[in-house]
Amino acid sequence: MKKAVVIGSGFGGLSIAIRLQSQGFAVTLLEKHHQVGGHAVQLRDKGYTFDMGPSLITAPSIVQRIFDRAGKKLNDVVNLVRVEPGYRIYFHDHTFIDYTSDPLAMKKQMAEFDGRDADRYERYMNISRGIYEAVIEEGLGSRPFMDVKTMLTFVPDAIRLQAFLPSYTFASRYFRDPRHRFTFSFHPLFIGGNPFRAPAVYQMIPYLERKEGIWYSIGGMSSLVRAFAEAFTGLGGKIRVQTEAREIVVKDGRAVAVRIDGEELPADVVVSNADFVHTYRDLIRPEARRKWHDRRLQRLHYSMSAVLLYVGLRKQYPELLHHTLILSERYRGLIRDIFDRHILPEDFSLYLHAPTRSDPSMAPAGCESLYVLIPVTNLAGNIDWHKEKQGFADRVLTFLQDQFGLAGFKDHIEVLHIFTPEEFKKKTNAHLGSAWGVEPRLTQTAILRPHNSSEDVQGLYIVGASTHPGAGLPGVMLTAETTEKVILQDLHLDSLYQDGIR
Repeated sequence: MKKAVVIGSGFGGLSIAIRLQSQGFAVTLLEKHHQVGGHAVQLRDKGYTFDMGPSLITAPSIVQRIFDRAGKKLNDVVNLVRVEPGYRIYFHDHTFIDYTSDPLAMKKQMAEFDGRDADRYERYMNISRGIYEAVIEEGLGSRPFMDVKTMLTFVPDAIRLQAFLPSYTFASRYFRDPRHRFTFSFHPLFIGGNPFRAPAVYQMIPYLERKEGIWYSIGGMSSLVRAFAEAFTGLGGKIRVQTEAREIVVKDGRAVAVRIDGEELPADVVVSNADFVHTYRDLIRPEARRKWHDRRLQRLHYSMSAVLLYVGLRKQYPELLHHTLILSERYRGLIRDIFDRHILPEDFSLYLHAPTRSDPSMAPAGCESLYVLIPVTNLAGNIDWHKEKQGFADRVLTFLQDQFGLAGFKDHIEVLHIFTPEEFKKKTNAHLGSAWGVEPRLTQTAILRPHNSSEDVQGLYIVGASTHPGAGLPGVMLTAETTEKVILQDLHLDSLYQDGIR
C-alpha cells in the first residue's frame, strides 16, 4: 500500500484523507490540537455550545460525494435541517430582506424596494444557474488548472457567463437598488473575498443556495466533523491528534516523509491542509523552494480576517433568525478600509449565528449561544489587538443593544469569548491572521492560484482555502476532489478513478 500523510484535519484534510484511504492508500492524518476539525471545532462554556468556524452547509451534494467513498449516506450520519429563510439581511435603515429559496417570496420583497429589480430577479438567477452548472455539474470546480491549455478551454465559457467581471459589477448589471446589489454580491465575503474584485464565478452561490438549500447539522458543525472522522477511521485510516508537523522532509526534490517530534513518518504522498504560507515557509527548507520562496509568498494577496464574539445570553431575541446580517451604511468604503487601507474603521457590518433557532440543545433553555463575526483587516494593518480587543468588542455589543435595538443585550450576557486575528495566527498558523488564506481575486484564480500539486516539491499536494477552487465548505471539499485527481494522475493510478465516483 502506498503511504499518505495528511497535515491538518480541517474539512479539506478530512475530505482528502477519506478519498485517498478509499483508493487503497494507507493514510495518516495529523492534527496539532487535541481534536480534529481545524476551524470547525466547538467551544463549550456553562451549557452554551458555539461553532467556532463554519456555521452552515450549502452544497450537501458535494458532502455526499465524500461519504460515498465510505459507503455512507449523509442523512444517516448527521441530522440535517433546512434553514428557511437562509438569512435575514438588515440594512442600515432597519429595512430587511429575508433571503429565501422561494422565488415568489424574493420577488415580492424586492418589489417593495424596486419593482424593476424584482422583474430582473429571474434573469439574474438564470445566469447564476449557468455558472453553477459549469462549476458544479460540469466539474469546473474540481478540474485541475495546472497548465495554460486547461485554462484556455475555460475562457470562452467564462466570457459567455460574465465570470471575469467583479461580483459587484455583475450584480449591478441586473439591480439598481443598493439593497439588492448587496444581497446578490456579498457572497465572496463568506470566503474572504472582496465583492468589488472577486470574480463573478462566485455568483453561482445564489443559485446553489436556491437549488440545494442552506442547511444546519444538529449538534453543530462538529457533528459533521465527527461523521467524517468516523468514516475515515472506518476505512482503516489513522488519526494522530496533538501531533504537530515540524517538517516536510524533501530528498532529491521529492517529499519522502513528515517529521513530527521524535519521529519521521515515511510517505509516498504528503498533502497539506495547513495554512499555505505556513506549509512552504515553515515546513519546507528554503533550498527546496524555487517558486514559493519567501519573497514570492509575501507578494501574494491574502484575505481579510475577522473578530469573533461567542456570546452566551440568558435571553433570546426573535428578531434574529438562524443567520442574520446587520449592515453598515457603507459598503464599498468599508470593504476598502478592510482590504486595502488596512485600518479599523468606526463602523462595521456583522454576521450573527443563532443556532438555537434550529437546535435548542446549543444553549440552556430560553438562552442563546450567539456567534458574532465582524470582518476586519488582516494583520497587515499593524493593529495592536491586545490593546484594541476589549474596546472593539464593547463597541459591537453596545451597537447591538443601543443602535440595533436588542434591549438589555449587555445585561443578559453570561458568557463572552473574543477571538481576534492574533488568535487565527497563533492557533491555526494563519499568515497575517487571515481566516481564509489567499484572497480570491481574478489574478489569484484557477491557474493563477497556488496549484493543488506543488510546483516545487514532487509528491507534495495542497488542499484547503488557498488552492483551487478556494475557501468555504463546498470550496475546500472541491479542493480535495481536485487534488485527488492530480495525485492519481501523477502516480498513474487514474484508472482507479471510475465513472460515477467523485
